[in-house]
Order: sequence, then structure tokens, then C-alpha cells
Amino acid sequence: MTDHPAVLRLEASANAWDAFVARTPEATFCHLSGWRDIMTDVLGHACHYSAAVDDDGTWCGVLPLIRVRSPLFGSYLVSMPFLNYGGPVGEATAQDRLSQFALNEARRLNAGLLELRNRQPVASPLTVHPRKITILLPLPDSANQLWDRFPSKLRSQIRRATKAELAPRFGLDQLDPFYEVFSRNMRDLGTPVMPRPWFEAIVRTFPQLAHFGVVYHRGVPVAGGCGFLWRDEFEITWASSLREFNQLAPNMLLYWSFMSRMIELNARTFNFGRCTPGGGTHRFKAQWGGTDVPLPWAQWSPTEVKATPSPDRRAYRVAAALWRHLPLPVTNRVGPRLARVIP
Repeated sequence: MTDHPAVLRLEASANAWDAFVARTPEATFCHLSGWRDIMTDVLGHACHYSAAVDDDGTWCGVLPLIRVRSPLFGSYLVSMPFLNYGGPVGEATAQDRLSQFALNEARRLNAGLLELRNRQPVASPLTVHPRKITILLPLPDSANQLWDRFPSKLRSQIRRATKAELAPRFGLDQLDPFYEVFSRNMRDLGTPVMPRPWFEAIVRTFPQLAHFGVVYHRGVPVAGGCGFLWRDEFEITWASSLREFNQLAPNMLLYWSFMSRMIELNARTFNFGRCTPGGGTHRFKAQWGGTDVPLPWAQWSPTEVKATPSPDRRAYRVAAALWRHLPLPVTNRVGPRLARVIP
């Protein structure tokens, strides 16, 4: 390939795009072209998808970019917002060219922050800010083998849930009960919830990749999760449980049930999704025995913006405290309008 591949803006070419993603080892489900329509049609964001091509027109790299604008929170250019990955993939020189293209786009669009959510280190003119990590757990050939690896305290918590008559169900038809739990839990955390049409579009666009699971207590949904099985790795991207049922450990049964199901589907790695090192979510995920893996997200900001809007900031903690006291119908109506601009 040439040392200086050209960068082309893409408005179509979904088949060619997905074909490249499918044959690129470091590409993730976040790179699939279907997210472009979801970002545009559901959330109303402008998409700037680009590909690096060789002298003979051969694709050698791709980069999905989404522009998120808000009078309240500012302007961001992110690959990919609301997800954990999406930075440039392909040949090293293509990654560098696409990163430079993203930087030029951020300057042209007056973005307050450019963030490339890389999963692996990428050749780039941007600065890496590894403020997030994920946890990866290798999955054995059987659920029994995994069970035997767990410490006794972890196994007892899972047993507590089953003894309390909690039971999991899986399938795309679990979207509604998942969202019922998810929206309540997000309100209780003081965080705006993603709109229901976001998850409905995921089901329509990725019916073979998306997996929903819900834990029930006597017919009532008390915990739920949604994630993606890509190649031989499953990432649980969203998960929630209702606080009033914490003593029954439904979240423990939820994660164990997802692990067992993914082993049945021949997954080799369970990805716990992103978290902040040292936080409560990190401690919950670490107890399952996986390995911490830094996420080398790369950033640029003309005004030294450190991150997209985050509940870690003091101003958002104050707002979150107020949000928790709002009625659920109010947060479910207003929350999706805010969540769509908090990438």
C-alpha cells in the first residue's frame, strides 16, 4: 500500500464498509455501518464516516465519527459515542491518516473535544487518556469449569439468588422488561436514560448480535442486561438491577446467566464493558476474576476539555442528586432528550 493513503468521506457503501470491518481483526461491532442510521434516525446526530484507500482504490482503514452538539453540554466529535470502541482500524498508516482527518474535522467543526475510543493503541497525532478500563474474562468450554473457578463467596451469592426463586430469561423479546429495569435504575443513579427507540433500533439492525437478558422474581423483572456477541467475544454493554431487591443478588444471577449462555454460544471471552478504575463498578466487575485492560482512548481539545460530560464532575453530581427525586414518568420523558447529547 502507499505510505500516504487518501481519505474519502462516505455517505453510502454500507456493504463495502461492513466487508472491510468483517475482515479486519481489530474491528469491533461498534464499527459496523448500521450504527450510522441509528445515530442519525434515533438521536439526530450528524455522521462523518471515512475510509482510507490505497492508490489502486483498495480500502486500508475506516473511521466512524459522530458529531454530538448541545447548547447545554457543548460540541463533541466522537468515535463512537454511547459505545466503548470505534477508533480508526486498519493498516498503521491508514490509522494515522484517519486520526489526522478526525483532527482536521474537529477543527473545522469547532468541536470542543475530539475523542477516538480506541481499543488498541493507534498510530495517531492525538494524546492518549486512559481514563477508562475494561475487564476481560476468558471463558472455558463449560459453565461448570467456570463455576469451579469462582471463590466460594461469589458462588454463595449466585446460589442466594436461585434460592430466592429468581430466574433468567433471554431473547430479543426481553427488550421491554429490560428497559423497565434500566430506566428505573438510571433514574435512581441520577443519570438520564437512553431512549427506548435506541434499543428498538438495535434489535432491528443487529438481531444476530444483540442479546437481552432479564432476571425475574416471581414474574417481576428485577435485573436486566443488553450486550453484543461479536466473533468469539461477548460484551455486556448495559446492565441494571433494582435496588430494593439487592439482598436477593439479582445482578449476580444476571451476570452468571449471561456467562453461561455465552459459553453455550461458543464465546471465548466475556467483556464486562468500560468502567472507571477504582470505582464501585470496577470492584463489582473485578470480583469475577477477569483482567483489567486499559482503554487507550485518544483525545484533542482546543480548550483543554478533559472528557465528555461525566457524572464524575461535581456539577453533574449535584444535578444527579436532584434527578433521583424526580418521578419516573418525568425522567423517562425528559431523560432521553438529555441522554442523546451525553456521549
